[in-house]
Amino acid sequence: MYAVFEDGSRQFRVSEGDVVKLDHRETPVGESIELDHVLLVVNGADVKIGHPLVAGAKVVAEVLGELSEKYRIQKFRRRKNYRRLTGHRQYHIQVKIKSIIVG
Repeated sequence: MYAVFEDGSRQFRVSEGDVVKLDHRETPVGESIELDHVLLVVNGADVKIGHPLVAGAKVVAEVLGELSEKYRIQKFRRRKNYRRLTGHRQYHIQVKIKSIIVG
């Protein structure tokens, strides 16, 4: 059984037990979150496709921790004495999919 859900303009294909990196939320570690923008649910030969969402379906996930990635953006033109270095830190949460509920 797997589901496709949408979060932050991205789509994720998950099964129970998968670990996924989502956009940052103010949710404490160990707490459950419900993701209700489910686009597709497949259970063996039973396929439910949403128009645009599957009615009553949701994905329940548990927050495992917070992550962050630091990006460095460097611009350089050779022989022109032009160098620019900027940075950005993107915050994420890591969640484990506990269950897929079909309503």
